[in-house]
Amino acid sequence: MKIAVTYEGGSIFQHFGKTEAFKMYEVEDGKITSMQIVHAGGAGHSALAGFLSEQGANVLVCGGIGEGAQAALKEAGIEVISGAAGEVDAAVNAYLAGELESAGTNCDHHHEEGHSCCGHHEEAEEAPEEEHSCGGHCSGCSGCGGAHVPDFEGPNVGKTCRTHYRGTFDDGTQFDSSYDRGEPLEFVCGAGQMIHGYDKAVATMEVGQTINIHLMPEEAYGMPDPRAIFTLEIAQLPGSEDLEVGARAYLTNQYGQPFPVTVTEKTETNITFDANHEMAGKELNFQIELVEVK
Repeated sequence: MKIAVTYEGGSIFQHFGKTEAFKMYEVEDGKITSMQIVHAGGAGHSALAGFLSEQGANVLVCGGIGEGAQAALKEAGIEVISGAAGEVDAAVNAYLAGELESAGTNCDHHHEEGHSCCGHHEEAEEAPEEEHSCGGHCSGCSGCGGAHVPDFEGPNVGKTCRTHYRGTFDDGTQFDSSYDRGEPLEFVCGAGQMIHGYDKAVATMEVGQTINIHLMPEEAYGMPDPRAIFTLEIAQLPGSEDLEVGARAYLTNQYGQPFPVTVTEKTETNITFDANHEMAGKELNFQIELVEVK
């Protein structure tokens, strides 16, 4: 079996039709035997369905995807697991363990605000570590249509870099580590796939070098945006009646793209969500080891 995952900077890219790269996994007897990054060029929904068919993919794991693309993939005999987010390897392992379900038609309800509930609810304390990870959510312009021009220079800019890292808060608590997952994080330096401070640090590193950096929020996930906190009517969002304050869930926007939120308040009729990244406003520390530059 071969599994394809929409890929950008170690995380699941959220707009299938604009996907420029897939991470392909060869699986035998329920175990991953090999993996590689293949570049598709973001040629559009129909062309991507044909591309995946040519690659021999049996399963696609992705974020947002429209009905037309799903139909094209189904016609090509490819199973679609939509509504996924976070770190790509973790998603594939969850699929192989039978723990990753497709959003499917659960994400097809759109009310006037343009949000819908995907039905994937998690208690905040049980949210997967990938949601905190540098590999899962370091994107600086995920899904943007134009080319990203970095405001820094270095010999690694424009090259594919593989790094190991360990992320900690100022009190020493570790929030993520590629070492724990056993695979370096791969991304194109300067392409906007990483948080700014991490990307800038790697730009001038040498292979084999290990550095420690401290990032202020402006160089990491930014400050919380009050506009990302919104209140909806429970009656207009099927499935939200089961959510409690502190729970994590995924909503979809008007383009069918899923995004994570936290429930911050709930009444008998309304529910309030916070779509700010969980790391927004935090100072972060990273130990970075540059493993390879391609």
